Amino acid sequence: MKYRFKPTENFWESFYDLSSSQKDSTRRAWKIFRENPFDPRLRTHKIHKLSALYGRTIYAVDIEGDLRAIFFIKGDCIVTVDIGTHDIYKG
Repeated sequence: MKYRFKPTENFWESFYDLSSSQKDSTRRAWKIFRENPFDPRLRTHKIHKLSALYGRTIYAVDIEGDLRAIFFIKGDCIVTVDIGTHDIYKG
């Protein structure tokens, strides 16, 4: 399926707070993510606690070390919600 992508304002705020090396890692991961958000290199996985909290399936992708991006799918649109450490899983 070909997806459209919509980052939230919160995602951009968190992205701009990253270090320059983390931003570079995110840009590299983004190239893979745009082609296939479930590419095995991203280790995409469901976040059960957030999924239960928001009543929709929330996924995370591993970018580097403890850096994750979380998103959900709405029809043909992928909404990137936040980026950061595991602390973003707390909702």
